[in-house]
Amino acid sequence: MMQIIRSDERHHQNMGWLDTFWHFSFDTYHDPANMHWGPLRVFNDDVIQPGQGFGMHPHRDMEIMTYVIDGALQHRDNQGNQGVIGAGEVQVMSAGTGIMHSEFNHSKSNPVHLLQFWILPRTRGRKPWWGQRQFTAADRAGKLLPVVSAGGVAGTLPIDQDAVVYLSSLRAGEQVSHRTEPKRKGYLFVIGGGLNLNGQTLATGDQARIDDEPELGIEAQKDSDLLFVDLP
Repeated sequence: MMQIIRSDERHHQNMGWLDTFWHFSFDTYHDPANMHWGPLRVFNDDVIQPGQGFGMHPHRDMEIMTYVIDGALQHRDNQGNQGVIGAGEVQVMSAGTGIMHSEFNHSKSNPVHLLQFWILPRTRGRKPWWGQRQFTAADRAGKLLPVVSAGGVAGTLPIDQDAVVYLSSLRAGEQVSHRTEPKRKGYLFVIGGGLNLNGQTLATGDQARIDDEPELGIEAQKDSDLLFVDLP
C-alpha cells in the first residue's frame, strides 16, 4: 500500500524568517488523522532566512535528525556541542533525558534549506548524544546510501530505533530498488526532481507513505534527489 501526498497538500507556514512545510501535526498545526507514520513523528521542510533561527529550546526522548540541502546551519547545545552543518551533512541529536539547543542560519546573506525529522526512540531516559557527518554527492550517486541506522550499518550515524535513513542522487533514467521485510513501513520524500515509484509519479516536494510493500522500484524521470526512511 502506498499513500501519495503531493507537495501542495502539505501544511504550509510562512513566518517571514521561516518558510516551512510540516508533513505531520506540529506546533500550531494539529490533525488527529496526521500525527505520525510508524515511529516517524515529525518531518519538516524548512527554509530559514539569513541570520535567523530557533533560540535555545528543550527536547527529550526523541531521535532528531537534520539534513542540510543548501546553505549552512549553526548548532549549539547545553552539552557543550557546537558546529556548522553544511550542505550534504547529516546531524543526529538523541535528546534522551533532556537537551537544550539552538539552530541558526550560519549565513548573513543566504537562506538555508533543510529537512528535520524526528523518530520516537525504543528506550526512554537515555543519555543525550550528538554527532554529524558529511555525505557527498558522489557518496549517494546512483544508489540508496544509508546515513542513519540503529548502529548495525557501517558508516551510519546511530539512533535508538530500528530504522534506516537513506539518501540518493539519481541521474535521469537511473534506477534503484529496495527490498523490505514484511510488515515494515517506508517514507519517501522527493527533495528535487521527479521519480517513478512502483508506477506512481512523484515530483519535487511529494511524499509517499508506504506500508508492507515487499519491493520498491525507483526510477528517476529527471535528475533527482530523495530521502527514504525504512521504519518498523
